[in-house]
Amino acid sequence: MTTFDERTTVHAFRDDALGDHDAVGLAEAIRRNEVSAAEVARDAAERVAAADAQLNAVQLRIDPPAEPAAAGGAFAGVPTFVKDNTDYLALPTGHGSAAFTPRAARRHAPFARQFLSTGVTVLGKTRLPEFGFSPTTEYDGAEPVRNPWNTGYSAGGSSGGSAALVAAGAVPIAHANDGGGSIRIPAACCGLVGLKPSRGRVVANAQSRQLPLDIVTDGVVSRSVRDAAAFLAGAETYWRNPKLPPVGLVEGPSERRLRIGLLLDSPNGVRSDTATRAAVTRTVTTLERLGHTVEPVELAIDPRFTDDFLTFWGLLAFLLGVTGRTLGADFDRQRMDGLSRGLRETYLRDWRHTPGVLRRLKRTKEAYAAAFRGLDLVLSPVLAHTTPPIGHLSPVVPYATLIERILAYVAFTPVSNVVGTPSVSVPSPGLTDGGLPVGVMFSGRPGSERQLLEIAYELEAEQPFPRIQDS
Repeated sequence: MTTFDERTTVHAFRDDALGDHDAVGLAEAIRRNEVSAAEVARDAAERVAAADAQLNAVQLRIDPPAEPAAAGGAFAGVPTFVKDNTDYLALPTGHGSAAFTPRAARRHAPFARQFLSTGVTVLGKTRLPEFGFSPTTEYDGAEPVRNPWNTGYSAGGSSGGSAALVAAGAVPIAHANDGGGSIRIPAACCGLVGLKPSRGRVVANAQSRQLPLDIVTDGVVSRSVRDAAAFLAGAETYWRNPKLPPVGLVEGPSERRLRIGLLLDSPNGVRSDTATRAAVTRTVTTLERLGHTVEPVELAIDPRFTDDFLTFWGLLAFLLGVTGRTLGADFDRQRMDGLSRGLRETYLRDWRHTPGVLRRLKRTKEAYAAAFRGLDLVLSPVLAHTTPPIGHLSPVVPYATLIERILAYVAFTPVSNVVGTPSVSVPSPGLTDGGLPVGVMFSGRPGSERQLLEIAYELEAEQPFPRIQDS
């Protein structure tokens, strides 16, 4: 594999049609005829090719259209990518796996249609770890996706390919989804905004609807809060769940001051590291200076939560092993990577506990609701420690060691997937000694996306997010 200097930074920002624009700014420039959608698509394709030579973030690239179709929507003409676990008409869906040969999709997935309704121009598909199981986008026998801030480090997972392209400035926004942190983790690793919406906020794909507990939600990763807000408003224009309060277009912070709970260590007892605690503590200082009240909170979830989530994770790997031939006729579960096989084998030993696991996981919402009494939001780390180097979480690491490392890293994000509540990762000011961003996370009640976006806007204005082109 290619060897990289540990401090190599990769970005594609240049003086072209994309400039330094975020997705909203680029769409406005196209609408004002300052640049054409065709120019933007062409220049984005050139940026992607330049950045991806070092980042390995792209699974499949398609030629930019000579004349992108006229489209309305908040992101009309904005170039983007779809994550390679979501069907896009005529493109294969590989799920990051070498266990089968993917077939071309016969139709767009429901969420892909919702995403396209915002007017984006899709330039291809981004890489993810096998079946989205890992918090890093690394492989057994293939190049990893590298973090553009420092290519010796992970870009996170499972939406690592999307996050790497957006952070590097190749495209301003990209599709991501989250079944245990897979929007928020790569956002934290790559210095982006990553909002995991409430369960049911966006259209569910078929795979999500078939799960005994739907933990997966689709969304985007972006460099600005207003892009995350514009995506959600655009998605809501296409389809709105009547069971959730409408969000609308959030355009800035609220005047209302909030009571915010502070969770520095994870509910399952994992202590966050020094750099991560410092990032959260700096955010507390900013919030209090802005007039918000921050107080410690306890999230008293069942002490078996981590083991239960791991069993559910194993159930998903088992189901894929059983139903894999629906993905490709040559599916061979023995070709699944070490993490997938380890999860599956662990589940086969523990499968009898499944009914109790599901009952306890579904009851997590009661402890979550109790923690929010008298509070508006909860602030915590996204991850228990800063971004690890490439190889630390590789699927070639022996499973017993690998799963121990993963559980010591991904200790905060899965709760909101189980409960179905929204949560957002935003960059804290400053970088680690390795030149990497650190994310902090706000979590809310079901349907509280507006409040999350408002607080994210306020922090962005008060402590602007680090920019890779300035590093």
